[in-house]
Amino acid sequence: MTSTLSKRWNSYVEPIEPLRYAAWALKAVVFEAIRTQGIGAVLAFACLRDQAFALWYRTISPYFLRFEETTAIPQLLSQAHGTILELGPGLGNQLPRFDQSKVRHIYGVESNSFFRADLEAKIEETGLQGRYTLITSGVEDSDVLERHGVTDGSLDTIVSIQVLCSTPKPEAVARGLYKLLKPGGKFIFWEHHQSHDFVTRIVQSFWNPAWRFGVGGCSMNRNMLHILKEAGEWENFDTTLKGDEEPWSMLPRIWGELIKSGDAEI
Repeated sequence: MTSTLSKRWNSYVEPIEPLRYAAWALKAVVFEAIRTQGIGAVLAFACLRDQAFALWYRTISPYFLRFEETTAIPQLLSQAHGTILELGPGLGNQLPRFDQSKVRHIYGVESNSFFRADLEAKIEETGLQGRYTLITSGVEDSDVLERHGVTDGSLDTIVSIQVLCSTPKPEAVARGLYKLLKPGGKFIFWEHHQSHDFVTRIVQSFWNPAWRFGVGGCSMNRNMLHILKEAGEWENFDTTLKGDEEPWSMLPRIWGELIKSGDAEI
């Protein structure tokens, strides 16, 4: 009992440290904007938040890289093939994990323009020039995607590594992504989700407002299973999902390779 309570407490206070970094990043960005542009700079607060999130992510990225190497992410990314849509590439951390012998072209959809320089450098570093197109928009902006040739039934693979947690209207986004896949196409994902433990769900709800504000709109408590299941008809939904949830996990993950039904209409 004591061990379980200790694990719960340690997990429930884990958000403090990343939120401390988020507060530091926002303070640094706002103060620098005021120093260089005057007090009026705070009127573009949404832009400052994007810039602060990029600074936050860049600062703690080494931790993410080390942690992800211990997860299913490298194996999942190696299965991506053909024409690929990468959601929220950020700094480009996932690019070295693609098996380039399987890649025809990757479209990276990143809504935060403050990641562009880092991502372009990573594209060059990994030798993907000419096979990686960066689209600066939200994944929900279907008109922008269409202008780049990303249309219904055009994709072999979609990759989502902790991105659906922060998209607006995730149910509608998931349905839209499903339509972009060819029949038999893969949706490769590694996402966190709402806990199945009642007490932990309460703690997630407590932290969620501050988490969403400081961490790029990320929501701790989305019902990811429901979002993915309702996106469309999958050949293997009940057999592909894996997870690492413990009752006290604040960010329990699920992952897998969902295959769009071959009988699905485009």
